[in-house]
Amino acid sequence: MGRTNITRPTEFILLGLSSRPEDQKPLFVMFLPIYLITMIGNLLIILTIRSDTRLQTPMYFFLSVLSFVDICYVTVIIPKMLANFLSKTKTISYGECLTQMYFFIAFGNTDSYLLAAMAIDRYVAICNPLHYITIMNHRRCVLLLVLSFCIPHLHSLLHILLTNQLVFCASNVIHHFFCDDQPVLKLSCSSHFVKEITVMTEGLAIIMTPFSCIIISYLRIFITVLKIPSAAGKYKAFSTCGSHLTVVTLFYGSISYVYFKPQSNYTVKDRIATVVYTILTPMLNPFIYSLRNKDMKQGLMKLMHRVKDQ
Repeated sequence: MGRTNITRPTEFILLGLSSRPEDQKPLFVMFLPIYLITMIGNLLIILTIRSDTRLQTPMYFFLSVLSFVDICYVTVIIPKMLANFLSKTKTISYGECLTQMYFFIAFGNTDSYLLAAMAIDRYVAICNPLHYITIMNHRRCVLLLVLSFCIPHLHSLLHILLTNQLVFCASNVIHHFFCDDQPVLKLSCSSHFVKEITVMTEGLAIIMTPFSCIIISYLRIFITVLKIPSAAGKYKAFSTCGSHLTVVTLFYGSISYVYFKPQSNYTVKDRIATVVYTILTPMLNPFIYSLRNKDMKQGLMKLMHRVKDQ
């Protein structure tokens, strides 16, 4: 499609990680195992938590939901990307593009709200351990879970409705491997003012709310841990936060690199950074949480023994 004046294209072309034909099969061979490992790893986390009574705590409850969301998150992106690696056209319809964008924004923000809920859980466990069961009761956990899903989905719906109002009259080639907001916005020739104002106000508030919760929670944790007299006590307290803090750093580090810069500067490096938080972080989460967690390792071993005995 050339530069004809149209209001709504019937389809977009996803350029992908590389436009060179010789790169497509090697990329397919690389990302297919990543997708399978992500699916199996996160599914094992869910099954382990559900099958072990010792893991029926708020922290592991949120971790199991995070694993479920990560499965949904990568499924929104990778299957279409894998299909395009083997396809000559690499097209995605307008409706599919908006649908993919909706679920990408929704699940991505759900991830950040769940990470915030887990940070709050760690704050209560370390800073107020005697009242932990009372504060992090079933009702509050469900409330945090509902907020973690409802806010991101409403936020995503708003952005999709605004995107649907844009006029597209430039090339229909998206320089990305999925329908992300910024690359699609670059193809529009109508005014972006309303959408950009929304991103800078409502969008920033939605993003900064969970991030602020994480920062405040860890500041309070840090202050409390410093007051613990013994080195062993300090290590034990920090060790319960290590896995979560690693995932938060990976997730927010790559997102900050991609999105906290002018939209016009979206580059190949940004596409690579996007791979980190959309594909690599969900794949690494099961390893980070299981290898650094004694209870999870024991739970996994129990699950393996049960499967072998059947």
